[in-house]
Amino acid sequence: MVSMKNYVVVAALCLCCFGLLAQNNIEFKASNFKEHKEAFKTAVEHIKKGDEFRDAGNEAIYSILNPKKNFKQALQNYLLAQEFNPKNAELNFKIGNCYLYTNNKHKALEFLQRAVQLDAEVDPFIDFYLGMAYQLEMDWNQAIKYYKNFQASSRSKQIESLGRMLSKRISECKYGITIAADKKRVWVDNVEEVNSSLDDFSPCVSMDGSMLMFTSNRDNGKPSADGFEWDQDIYVSYLEDGKFTGPKNMGPEINTEGNETTGMLSYDGTKLLLFKEEDGQYDIYESRLKGSKWVTMVSFSPQINTKDNQTFCSFNANEKKLYYINDRKKGEGNYGYDIYFSQVMDKKTRKYEFPNSAGQKVNTKFNEGSVYMHPKGDLMFFSSEGHNSIGGYDIFVSKRKQGQWSEPENLGWPINTPYDDHFFALTASEKYAYIASNRKGGKGGMDLYKITFWGPEKFHQIDTEDYLLASIANPITDVRIEKSVEVNRKSLTVFKGKTIDAITKEPVEAKIEISDNSTGRVIQTFSTNSATGKFLLSLNSGKNYGIAVKAKDYLFHSENFDIPKNSEYNLIDKEIELKNIAVGSKIALRNVFFDVGKSTLRPESSAELDRLVKLMKDVSSLKVELSGHTDNRGSESLNKKLSEDRAKAVVAYLKGKGIAEGRLVAVGYGSEYPIASNKTSEGRQENRRTEFKIQAN
Repeated sequence: MVSMKNYVVVAALCLCCFGLLAQNNIEFKASNFKEHKEAFKTAVEHIKKGDEFRDAGNEAIYSILNPKKNFKQALQNYLLAQEFNPKNAELNFKIGNCYLYTNNKHKALEFLQRAVQLDAEVDPFIDFYLGMAYQLEMDWNQAIKYYKNFQASSRSKQIESLGRMLSKRISECKYGITIAADKKRVWVDNVEEVNSSLDDFSPCVSMDGSMLMFTSNRDNGKPSADGFEWDQDIYVSYLEDGKFTGPKNMGPEINTEGNETTGMLSYDGTKLLLFKEEDGQYDIYESRLKGSKWVTMVSFSPQINTKDNQTFCSFNANEKKLYYINDRKKGEGNYGYDIYFSQVMDKKTRKYEFPNSAGQKVNTKFNEGSVYMHPKGDLMFFSSEGHNSIGGYDIFVSKRKQGQWSEPENLGWPINTPYDDHFFALTASEKYAYIASNRKGGKGGMDLYKITFWGPEKFHQIDTEDYLLASIANPITDVRIEKSVEVNRKSLTVFKGKTIDAITKEPVEAKIEISDNSTGRVIQTFSTNSATGKFLLSLNSGKNYGIAVKAKDYLFHSENFDIPKNSEYNLIDKEIELKNIAVGSKIALRNVFFDVGKSTLRPESSAELDRLVKLMKDVSSLKVELSGHTDNRGSESLNKKLSEDRAKAVVAYLKGKGIAEGRLVAVGYGSEYPIASNKTSEGRQENRRTEFKIQAN
């Protein structure tokens, strides 16, 4: 074998010999390299190996799990041969062709152009691949020209072999012209602090945006089975001072000897969906956060994990449905991957019903690549090669209306490009999202990008003189108004914090129940972290919620959130102090409701009072005081009377549920004991309350 150093020297000498043929095609013939037989032989061997890998890659060109390793291995060999002879048209064509199917697609055009310069008829498919390369550059008209050249000049068999792909490519470019003229009001920024020179993709972000999980095949010391790359592992990074910390490998509980890929971080941040490769088969798993550690992942039931491939996945809002990508042979598409969903039968055992297709509005005859369900429950974000993509995978959104998914909408440029744009994950504020893309300008391969949504255009009155001076100094040359991306009109409220002992301030593991106060029904249950007491949950707008926090040997704690239908995003960060069941301990019953000036309990008070009934029955020695409190508006005598009547109404409810009268005392304090200022509406609302105090135990 010729050493690399000598190989390059020989190549340079060869080029000198052919210097007079600068634009001529130099074929790989022994007669052209009589003085460099060994180097020529080595280069030819590299081309043969490259051809083998390229052929293998072309066999699976339409799969979402596209074996890009084959194209990368082909390139590794072709580029070595190209160092020996860069003036060969066919070799430059093959290099450009391979780059189009890797995550470095932007490098293709240079080699394809060089191939045409050396030989205008280098390959029957040269115009098609030039069209692809110009499409990636968003040179839409040039791309259409080459696609149509190919269409006009190709033999029928060549057209037939590409089938619908050629006309689809032309349609993509035509739509690209439209979409590029309609730039969305977003910033798309490379998350440089977490990206590597290899592939970083499939981001999962916590609802408050403080934690980012993703998949990478960066150097982790574990070579892949073919020895060509590194295994895919899952990493985590935390937001500090506006930047993410250096990514950390999540360790052996999550990352094994094979490939693991992130699917979704649950809305409360305690469950990680992922999929894992084993013997070429992809199945979905779940890991749960216990204390400070993620426990070993567990496979989903056979209804989900079939003999097909199951990949990118997402829970719906209440975690009662799992949406995921599957290559089930009877999908909506003629080949490739579609979106399916399955209803949960038993959350604990992860048992699900037989899956159903998401339907023809969502699934296409091309590949669907990833799926993310908005916590609101009525929006599906997914990537697809179909619909009105402008090339590669684009990200789309579909809205659930009357039990059906709407026609998907392309999120537009610059979120989507002619490259592969995948893996949408949104924060609760809906101001930020994360995607992965192999677009031009990244650090290498797939990179993570942060999307910042600007929101609707706002117009302000300005001083006319200032405006005239500014416009003279900086004349406006483009009067286009960029359109905002409408992610969702109804924002979320994020409630986060931790549960601690009121005296020791140590973390307490507690159960959090969320109730819909209009029905009294518990709609979701969470547990706070056993090691830190931390919790994070999201609440959709348009409901009045009762929040009950319960832990063994502690009084329950209640919160009330009345979130208007069109409220804006709100983040509530609260430390909840849980009080022991001891004489003198008291809590405010935040979900006991009365009409203004009335003492009749409203129906939505039942859930809260039933928790109190349960406590009284569980601890039969308790004797308690129920007290009513008002703000300082109005007559104090009337306030005392109203507060006492309200306390008596609560006592009557408890008696009706079987609690002995001798264990209950009703007191009305009026405005005597405020807990907040009566100068603000918020403070007065805090002061209007019903309290529960332990008198004996």
